[in-house]
Amino acid sequence: MFKRLVLPVLLLFAVAGCDSDDDGGGPVQPSATGLVVVESNTSVSATFGQLDQALQAAPPVSVVARVDHAANAQSAGLSLRPTRVILFGNPALGTPIMRANQQAGIDLPQKFLVYEEAEGRTVVGYNSTDYLAQRHNVGGVATLDQIEGALAMFAETAAGGTVSAPGAGSVSAGEGLVSVQSTSDAATTFGRLRAAVEANANLTIVAELDHQANAASVGMELRPTRLLVFGNPALGTPLMQAAQTIGIDLPQKVLVYTDAAGDTFVLYNDPVYLAERHGADGVSEQTTAIAGALATLAAAAAGS
Repeated sequence: MFKRLVLPVLLLFAVAGCDSDDDGGGPVQPSATGLVVVESNTSVSATFGQLDQALQAAPPVSVVARVDHAANAQSAGLSLRPTRVILFGNPALGTPIMRANQQAGIDLPQKFLVYEEAEGRTVVGYNSTDYLAQRHNVGGVATLDQIEGALAMFAETAAGGTVSAPGAGSVSAGEGLVSVQSTSDAATTFGRLRAAVEANANLTIVAELDHQANAASVGMELRPTRLLVFGNPALGTPLMQAAQTIGIDLPQKVLVYTDAAGDTFVLYNDPVYLAERHGADGVSEQTTAIAGALATLAAAAAGS
C-alpha cells in the first residue's frame, strides 16, 4: 500500500459542473445533482497547478493522487478535452463522517475536477457536502460546514471566481451503492480485491487508503475501512466524452469495511447511477461492461 498516499479524506473535494451542453454565454451552471462549480480565468493546467500548490501548502491536508484523464484517454487511443482530478483529504475532518456511516468512505477522499468544456472555458468543481450528507445520511456531523467552507475557499482562490449553488436535485440515502457481504475479515477481503485488480491487465491501481489507520493518526477510532482506487481508460473515457463532469467520480473505487456487527462488506458505485447523475447518454454499453467488471471484482474480494 502507498503509505504516503493515505490520509482519509474530507477536507475538499471537487467536481466540475459545466459540460458540453453549456452554451458558453453566461455563468457556468452545475450540470449534475450536488455539483458546485466555478469558472476559472486561467487554463486547466494553470488552475490545476494552483489547486495542487494550495493543497500542499495547507497541512493537515494531504494530496492522495493526481489523475490526468486526458492523458489516460490518449494512452487508450481516445481523445478527451483537458480533464484532471486531484484527490486529497484531512482525517480530522473526514473521520467523523465515516464514524457516522462507514459507507461514506466510498466518497472520500475529497476531489477537485478541473476541465476545459466545449466552449473552451476552464471549470473547477466539487461535490457539495449536502450531497455527501444526503447520500450517506450524515447530515448531523459537525465537520461538514468546515469542509464546505474549505472547499469553496480553495476553488475560488484557484479559479479567481465565485462558486455556484449546488446542482439541483437530491439523492436518497444509499442511492447508487452496490454492497456485497464478504465471507472473510476486512484484511483478507481487501487483499483478495487488490490481487484481483492486479491480475487484470486492463486495470491500473491509482491509490489505496487505510481510513482506519488515518483515523488513528489523528487520535480517532474507526472500524476497518479501506479504499482501492483504480481505472481502465478504455471504458472510463467514453463516459467523460458523454459528460465530462463524470470525471469527478472516476477512477473507480471499491470500499471494504467491517460494520458494528462484525460483518465485512465490499461496496462500490453503480456505473448506471453515475451516468444518470451526470446526464451521460449513449453509454449503456460501457456502463454494462463496467458494472460486470465491478461485480466480478467484488465477488472475488468477498470470496463468493
